[in-house]
Amino acid sequence: MVEVFKTNVAHGEDAKNIVDQIHQSFSEYQANFDLEDCDLILRIQCVNGVVCPHSIIKLLLANGFEASVLPDDFQPVATLFTRR
Repeated sequence: MVEVFKTNVAHGEDAKNIVDQIHQSFSEYQANFDLEDCDLILRIQCVNGVVCPHSIIKLLLANGFEASVLPDDFQPVATLFTRR
């Protein structure tokens, strides 16, 4: 599972420190930042289950940053044709 967060982490050194802390605290998570994205994205993948958003938000808050889960924009494609 992958969870995507909007953050206010704007500097590479801060992002590296956060990623290191995530990897130390959650060995099953793989994390990375996209600081070039307008939302300063943090992506976390859990190789053995689900990502706990509350734990990640709490970790960022403890480091003086904010994070919120970005909603999944996936929308099923409507059926264009129906059989009669």
